[in-house]
Amino acid sequence: MRLIDISPTLSPRTAVWPGDVPFSRDVCMDTDSGDHMTLSSINATVHLGAHADAPNHYRPQSPGIGERALERYYGHCQVLRVALPRGERIRPQHLQEAITSSRVLFHTGSFPNPDQWNSDFNALSAELVHLLAAQGVELVGIDTPSVDLQEDKQLESHQAIAEHDMAILEGLVLESVQPGEYTLCALPLKIEAADASPVRAILITE
Repeated sequence: MRLIDISPTLSPRTAVWPGDVPFSRDVCMDTDSGDHMTLSSINATVHLGAHADAPNHYRPQSPGIGERALERYYGHCQVLRVALPRGERIRPQHLQEAITSSRVLFHTGSFPNPDQWNSDFNALSAELVHLLAAQGVELVGIDTPSVDLQEDKQLESHQAIAEHDMAILEGLVLESVQPGEYTLCALPLKIEAADASPVRAILITE
């Protein structure tokens, strides 16, 4: 069995959505400074690095991340590579392979450095979300900060996902992952009423 880490390292350098809260860590005790233990606290957006969106992030009166079923974030998954120009949405015609899993992760290569923000990343399209849902997909993931384009205030793909009650993973690192089938483990923290949670996302393969 081999574990493939598909999560970026979290640090003050980690890029966050413009205007959101960047990662910081405050060390109040440190064994390297002679204290008997190390203690620290962190402050950051919950949409940090690899993370799972909750329905209340994009729809009112919806569940927070602590209420989501963990089964969605663990199990058989499929990694797909797609090729399209930067800043465009993935549409059904961009799929080169049949969907074989209820969890699908998209590698676009359009957000290559988790420590450097670029606004022209790829995103999903509502028509693709509807197609995936019709084929039994219950979780979609992507290697960009969002399933929607940066300037989309209507959140077309988030809303399509909400219609089908699908789960979302964003901010994945898939550059070194070969397309194919894996076991996904990307469990969110049980944060009451939160709109998202960072995850340590891994792929498991034999």
